[in-house]
Amino acid sequence: MAERTSTGLLTMMLEPTPAVAMTLPAEVREKLAELELELSEGRRKETKEPTSCAYRQAFYTMEQEVPGNWDITQKGYEKKRGKLLAPYIPQIQGVDPSLQIDNRIQASSQAVLPGSKHNKSRAANTRDERFRSDLHTEAVQAALAKYKERKMPMPSKRRSVLVQSSVEACTPPDTSSASEDEGSLRRQGRLATSTPYQGHGHPAVEHWFNRVIQGSSTSSSASSTSSHPGGRSVTTTNTTVHAALNANAAATALADLMAHTQLDNHSAPPDVTGLSERSLIHAERPQVASVRGVSRGCNHHTSVMETADGVPVNSRVSSKIQQLLNTLKRPKRPPLREFFVDDFEELLDVQQPDPNQPKPEGQQMSPLEGELLGVANKWPPSLPAALQRWGTTHPKSPCLTGLDNAGKPVYTLTYGKLWTRSQKLAYTLLNKLSTRNEPLLMPGDRVALVFPNNDPVMFMVAFYGCLLAELVPVPIEVPLTRKDAGSQQIGFLLGSCGVTLALTTDACQKGLPKAQTGEVATFKGWPRLLWFVTDGKHVVKPPKEWHPPVREASNDIAYIEYKTSKEGSTMGITVSHSAMLAHCHALTQACGYTEAETITNVLDFKREAGLWHGVLTSVMNRMHVISIPYSLMKVNPLSWIQKVHTYKARVAVVKSRDMHWSLLAQRDQRDISLSSLRMLIVADGANPWSISSCDAFLNVFQARGLRPEVICPCASSSEAMTVAIRRPPEMGVPPPGKAVLSMGGLSHSVIRVDTEEKLSVLTVQDVGQVMPGAVVCVVRVEGTPYLCQTDEVGEICVSSGSTGVAYYGLPGMTKNIFETIPVTSSGIPISDRHFTRTSLLGFVGPDSLVFIVGKMEGLMVVSGRRHNADDVVATALAVEPMKFVYRGRIAVFSVSVLHDERIVVVAEQRPDASEEDSFQWMSRVLQAIDSIHQVGVYCLALVPANTLPKAPLGGIHISETKQRFLEGALHPCNVLMCPHTCVTNLPKPRQKQPEVGPASMIVGNLVAGKRIAQACGRDVGQLEDNDQARKFLYIQDVLQWRAQATPDHPLFLVLNAKGTVASTASCLQLHKRAERVAAALMGRLNTGDHVALVYPPGIDLIATFYGCLYAGCVPVTVRPPHPQNLATTLPTVKMIVEVSKSVCILTTQAIMKLLKSKEAAAAVDIKSWPMVLDTDDLPRKKSPQMYKPPTPEMLAYLDFSVSTTGILAGVKMSHAATSALCRSIKLQCELYPSRQIAICLDPYCGLGFALWCLCSVYSGHQSILVPPLELESNASLWLAAVSQYKVRVTFCSYSVMEMCTKGLGSQTEALRLRNVNLSCVRTCMVVAEERPRIALTQSFSKIFKDLGLSPRAVSTTFGCRVNVAICLQGTAGPDPTTVYVDMRALRHDRVRLVERGSPHSLPLMESGKILPGVKVIIANTETKGPLGDSHLGEVWVSSPHNATGYYTVYGEEALHADHFNTKLSFGDTQTVWARTGYLGFLRRTELTDASGERHDALYVVGSLDETLELRGMRYHPIDIETSVIRSHKSIAECAVFTWTNLLVVVVELEGSEQEALDLVALVTNVVLEEHYLIVGVVVVVDPGVIPINSRGEKQRMHLRDGFLADQLDPIYVAYNM
Repeated sequence: MAERTSTGLLTMMLEPTPAVAMTLPAEVREKLAELELELSEGRRKETKEPTSCAYRQAFYTMEQEVPGNWDITQKGYEKKRGKLLAPYIPQIQGVDPSLQIDNRIQASSQAVLPGSKHNKSRAANTRDERFRSDLHTEAVQAALAKYKERKMPMPSKRRSVLVQSSVEACTPPDTSSASEDEGSLRRQGRLATSTPYQGHGHPAVEHWFNRVIQGSSTSSSASSTSSHPGGRSVTTTNTTVHAALNANAAATALADLMAHTQLDNHSAPPDVTGLSERSLIHAERPQVASVRGVSRGCNHHTSVMETADGVPVNSRVSSKIQQLLNTLKRPKRPPLREFFVDDFEELLDVQQPDPNQPKPEGQQMSPLEGELLGVANKWPPSLPAALQRWGTTHPKSPCLTGLDNAGKPVYTLTYGKLWTRSQKLAYTLLNKLSTRNEPLLMPGDRVALVFPNNDPVMFMVAFYGCLLAELVPVPIEVPLTRKDAGSQQIGFLLGSCGVTLALTTDACQKGLPKAQTGEVATFKGWPRLLWFVTDGKHVVKPPKEWHPPVREASNDIAYIEYKTSKEGSTMGITVSHSAMLAHCHALTQACGYTEAETITNVLDFKREAGLWHGVLTSVMNRMHVISIPYSLMKVNPLSWIQKVHTYKARVAVVKSRDMHWSLLAQRDQRDISLSSLRMLIVADGANPWSISSCDAFLNVFQARGLRPEVICPCASSSEAMTVAIRRPPEMGVPPPGKAVLSMGGLSHSVIRVDTEEKLSVLTVQDVGQVMPGAVVCVVRVEGTPYLCQTDEVGEICVSSGSTGVAYYGLPGMTKNIFETIPVTSSGIPISDRHFTRTSLLGFVGPDSLVFIVGKMEGLMVVSGRRHNADDVVATALAVEPMKFVYRGRIAVFSVSVLHDERIVVVAEQRPDASEEDSFQWMSRVLQAIDSIHQVGVYCLALVPANTLPKAPLGGIHISETKQRFLEGALHPCNVLMCPHTCVTNLPKPRQKQPEVGPASMIVGNLVAGKRIAQACGRDVGQLEDNDQARKFLYIQDVLQWRAQATPDHPLFLVLNAKGTVASTASCLQLHKRAERVAAALMGRLNTGDHVALVYPPGIDLIATFYGCLYAGCVPVTVRPPHPQNLATTLPTVKMIVEVSKSVCILTTQAIMKLLKSKEAAAAVDIKSWPMVLDTDDLPRKKSPQMYKPPTPEMLAYLDFSVSTTGILAGVKMSHAATSALCRSIKLQCELYPSRQIAICLDPYCGLGFALWCLCSVYSGHQSILVPPLELESNASLWLAAVSQYKVRVTFCSYSVMEMCTKGLGSQTEALRLRNVNLSCVRTCMVVAEERPRIALTQSFSKIFKDLGLSPRAVSTTFGCRVNVAICLQGTAGPDPTTVYVDMRALRHDRVRLVERGSPHSLPLMESGKILPGVKVIIANTETKGPLGDSHLGEVWVSSPHNATGYYTVYGEEALHADHFNTKLSFGDTQTVWARTGYLGFLRRTELTDASGERHDALYVVGSLDETLELRGMRYHPIDIETSVIRSHKSIAECAVFTWTNLLVVVVELEGSEQEALDLVALVTNVVLEEHYLIVGVVVVVDPGVIPINSRGEKQRMHLRDGFLADQLDPIYVAYNM
């Protein structure tokens, strides 16, 4: 950009200075144009220097190197340009000459005065000779300059993901990729080079169009950016700009204005970063001030930096998060409007229309009529009649010439040949094809035409053959593979049209994919087809007396053209014989076609303009068509121009892409002339960017005989056929027009000259006048088709005899599109004729010229404003340097997320682009689109080269791309999501209401008829049972008593992985083993010493536990370290031993060796272990005497456990609490010595420990112990044991249940054959300290129902640190209930029951029955007052088996003393409660308890420590995780946590690493949709990375620490902007 700092945006012309404009000789102007082009080409060859030259910026370049020695550099360019211009530019004093040229040009372009003679002196219909495309680039550069200071954190990616896996990814993209319409040349535009309108019609419009013309010369902007060869634009200071511009005061004022607009600053949105208002001051200063960002360089671990909370952190990850916070702190959008939020309903913020938005001011438009359709008597009554006439009267006349890939004519079809061959085919189709002696085809049947793009001759014969046989041709693309983009939809169309026969060529048939039988394969979604080859040898000469019926054109269907909608569905548009004929008449009249003219057709001859001009109208006028196949254009982009020259063609039908490609190749061709052309029809002239191709093409080829006035853009659609076309000059039509429109206005559907925001303009050219015999009007896009006002953009509707008739087989859609009746503002229909909607968006300008600004397919309505996908593409393309992505391969579409459209941009990345470069380019694209369109991009994704689905003739298949994006099948290699900027309709953050006094809460609840939420289990005192163990105060006494009373009664039975009994213990055996341990300890330890028991699950553990009690020591059970994973498991052992102040470790010999091994030394300091005793071979000796504790309140044992938040907490269990716990469980589960229960739990803490070590001794029942570790090698171990021992009551953990569901899901049949039968089970209880996992328990029940498991058997328990068993289903009492609550209400701590399946419903299962002796109440976490039934609060518990307190809490020493003894702040203020730290609610159900009372159910929702406070609401991680896991099949597990108020989502990817980046958008979408939260960071990791504790609970805080310390080795980390 250095060579031209700023070329004004709306300048009417771009000559060096107004004064000398006309004096620049023509050859200098031509040399400048060539130089410009040369630079564009030369820079394409370079790799180092990014470029911003004209053609590169505004065109999607066909990735094709055209031979030639282009290597001009930026410097060379400037030098040559300086030389050329030097004689014509007056010096400016005191300015460095190198700056001079730029700035003079800059100044000059602004100095063209509105009324300058210069404008008037130009001929009315000449186009600008000099064409420059840097306008849009310029706008983009200026926009980007504003953002220079902003740093965005770059995503991090594992190396292996960088290696592109697909082989083809490294090949340059197939050139067909240069997309179809895409040719995308694009929008050089936004450029006003034009001849002013000189028209008289439409006075209402005139005033604003005049403003356009005048405004365009003055309102150019001086953007203060300049670009260095490195491609980094830097903000220059005002002074430089002033110095450079002091020659021109007006310009100076503008520069000033620009300098100020750079600092524009919206008011701050709600603060997402959780920083105080004051800390935002720094970010709100103008963006030019540098921001305390963390530079990309300081990614080292050494840099200690503070997070937003002021916590110092050493880590790469957190520095990125800090960068992310820095970008988020900058105010982005106006704040949400205030409105009242009912606590229950989070209302999404509805975008209120901006009161200042532009509104249309013109009068109502009046329908526009084309000239009358002249009825010439020489015109034939139908197309077949025309063919018959020419085939018999001029048989030698050439009709169609086909070319090969070398551009050589392969075959010229004459009218005589076409007539005879079509007749043969017609006869064969009707008479020679039969099934079971019935003719296969009847007149009116539909037939598919499957012809390749390089065989127009065969296609034409087949098409006319069908017309002569009165069959309906349905031309479609050749299916190349079984998985072509959109191919399934084509199949659907063929099926709905009832097609049974497909016509094709011999060569094509050979190339189609074949089934094993050798027949053509059936494509996915296609009906069964017979394939008929139309080559000569397969068709039969008709007998002399047979003549095809040549009738007058009727309203029967002539042919069906396919069209793909925005959503990807394919419709068939039916065209009648009369419409086909009328359209040919209208085109003949509008284009002035004469008999035997030559026409060159570059378009697809199967549909739209290629078919209308090259197959139908040509035959009506006996014209000669030269058909240029797409494959030839790819090899030689100049081919069409050479053929125009060779055949002296009068007309050429092209797309803007074809004009652009030829520009790139034209330098080798000096000897071609385009002077024969009287019409160059630009079929996609309605595209906003076609104007730049037309101008650039003229600029280069005017020297080769191309007259400016022959360029004729036209607008058409499949439904309405040709809508408007610019007439050839000999028809005496008004001069062409251009409009420079404000994109801001267009986004509100209003036509305005661009005045304020200089960067956002769209330049459009007219597409000529309405077709003869047609009436056109413009109607509102949505709702009733009201006529638009004259300065309003709407959908163009056409009423004429030459439009399509219907969508085949879709009457509803047909009525909407083909039978619209426009009405005036008062609701009166404008006529009784039906109008057809064209899906073109535009308006009617002066001189009745039609202007198109976009298509319905590309329309994206974001927050009530309309944006055109093509415009966004053009902006993305103008962001230089373009060497990271392929030009023609950019798709823009919108997806609906959270009740609004969100813009997605997908581009193909070049294989050699580095991560850093691509990321840089992506950030710039986001900023450019934000500035120019004032709209945020939701997601920008780069995919490897050649991986986007292709449309038939190059181009990107947009709907298929969108489909893949939504399914997570795009496999991008780079993704940038910006939900923070573009999601502006989130609910207002909840403000905490001023707290209502506790007493008034109670009164309020009573008045509302709500009960206070409290409940209790049965009263232990009242329960008379013959419980012998009750008379003992201590559990060890119970064991001694059982050893004497029932010495041989079996208590324990441990199973190994094979299912055989590994060890057993009777009452006496256990007592004896405990005595030996006690004897060993008594000599060595004092009473009250703490002893760590490090044993694998088994009888040793139980015996040593009782041995400690016998010796008066306090046992602490510890899970042994995992030999394969010492590094992570051994430190936990060490920590528990240290924290519990254990003076001795009891263990086995094997573990003792492990604790002191070399490997252990790497993980911990092995010298600091306390005394370690192995109990494998203890001498058989009795301890002197048993220790008797003085009081039951004495400490019995310590229970250590790591909570899910990563805190190691040990609780103290007294002897009294231990006995009470056993008694409570005995009563609930009806445990007696005659019972057997099976336990598949870890025996180290909580209820698992109590069931293993305590309950059997207390109640005397036999416990079958199944260590969960053994299930890893034999998943069916536990269930087989349950079946074998006919167990009625069994306990397991969630991880065991998961192992069974995953491992045995498909093996239930095999288990049944092994006689596994679970019908004996009455209750199977999952031991957990969390919300019941309802999905898991239900799938477990469902899978094992086949083995006799009763669906009512599975239930859950609930315990926590303060009380290890609060709820337990037990054997009596009602079944557990499930309720559905509104998840949105839950975030506000309210409980609202809803119906199953209602939106936002969350199923919750009761956590088991409250145990005897346990009382529960729900309390407010802040006021500590009791809550009513409908509130979510903390579960408080009071019971004789509550733990007596924390021994120590490692990690948070000051942890809440009030956890164990707290009282309500009002109501019952006497009872002492323990706070569980879990949120839940109580519900009185309709069921009755054993006591006859109504049953109170306790529902646990989640841990208070784990909840996320976001936007003033309370979220439970599990809810977000459930949504995320559902969003893509490859997400195996998910965990969420917050960090500095950002939501971080970690997902485990179970699939190929290619899919990693697909997850980013899906995760962001689902969390937004279902939880109204914006995800800050998405981390994709390998399976198994999310840490899970022994109970199967996720350790989210460990994960968080690992993430921040950069230890997760993630596959990908995406920082959402």
